[in-house]
Amino acid sequence: MATSKLYAITHARCPRCRRGRMFQGPAYSFRAQHVNELCSHCGLRFEIEPGYFYAAMYVSYAMSTAEMVALGVLTYLVTGSIEYEQIGLYIGVVLGGMLLLAPFNFRYSRVILLHLLTPKVKYNAAFDTE
Repeated sequence: MATSKLYAITHARCPRCRRGRMFQGPAYSFRAQHVNELCSHCGLRFEIEPGYFYAAMYVSYAMSTAEMVALGVLTYLVTGSIEYEQIGLYIGVVLGGMLLLAPFNFRYSRVILLHLLTPKVKYNAAFDTE
């Protein structure tokens, strides 16, 4: 049975075989997140070329912008006003949210880059076996 693309993205699996793990350990841990060099299942090199993951910064920027807007709107819906005296509340909520979501953004910006934005890497059903 083939592994779905959605499963592979949400579980940070290899884009070619959808089986091997892209990262060592969980997203939220006291260890630094580290991308595996090679897929343990099919041998795909995750960093396709030197400096490849610098492009993930653009994906992370888009994700962070959307999250900041969502947190600002959510804060407005909860408080019901945008008064100048509450600017500290908005800044605190947005900055706190960004700190909490930083590991998520780091991980999934790289996953999205490989799965959705890299035409060189294509799914190969021959590698999607146990």
